[in-house]
Amino acid sequence: MILIVLFEILPLVSILLNSVSPIGTSGITFEHFGNIFKSDYYRMSIFNSLMIAVWSSVIGLSVAILGAYAIHHATPKVKRFFINLINMASNFQGIQLAFAFIILLGNAGVLVLIGQQVGIGFLAHFDVYSSTGILLTFIYFQIPLAIVLLYPSFDAIRQEYKEAAMLLNASTISFWLRVGIPIILPSLFGTFSVLFSNALAAYATPYALMGNNYALLPIRISAMFTGDVVQQVELGSALSVILLLLMSVMTISSTTVLKKMRKEG
Repeated sequence: MILIVLFEILPLVSILLNSVSPIGTSGITFEHFGNIFKSDYYRMSIFNSLMIAVWSSVIGLSVAILGAYAIHHATPKVKRFFINLINMASNFQGIQLAFAFIILLGNAGVLVLIGQQVGIGFLAHFDVYSSTGILLTFIYFQIPLAIVLLYPSFDAIRQEYKEAAMLLNASTISFWLRVGIPIILPSLFGTFSVLFSNALAAYATPYALMGNNYALLPIRISAMFTGDVVQQVELGSALSVILLLLMSVMTISSTTVLKKMRKEG
């Protein structure tokens, strides 16, 4: 309880109070939120964060479904090897991930130089310091995390279900549409919610890759609290509240859908 109060409740209360505190005076104001939604720059930060979170979650989840299915059907020895590999890859993010992508796809990256020598236009002109580069790094760490969360759900699809479907002359597509996907659908929604929140709050990787040159909510929030010239704690707190609200909406929506699915199932 002491840890929860010190590291969760008190910081949250502080952010909420600062977000409605006037600068230099006492009282309550919602001017900071108004300034955020009036500014094209802050609106762009919110939009960019949402788009990257959604697309990285969708693409990462799509690839992870195939990976989790492959692990489910692998032999025990192969399964243990890939689970250990995926667990390691799921923790490979942050500054070290950005540095790895700079080495591979930076202006003088290994793959870029190979693309220039061989004549592969996509690699030769790839710009890792862009929205595409940030999206690619996000997808990279979303895939192993999604596989770790998803592969246990395939154990719920028992062999008896497949044999019963075969006896009823059901095709493979029909089995997955009527049996397989409905069984793992709650896990898909839950995993998407985790991936979305993970991408929305990611800070270290995009900052190490782009610095303050790209408009994302976590980067803007950090700049408000660690400004080299002027700190804008109240505005940063308002941006933090918006970030918390976006994550809360996704979490509550996912929880509601999961409860409804379990009740109907």
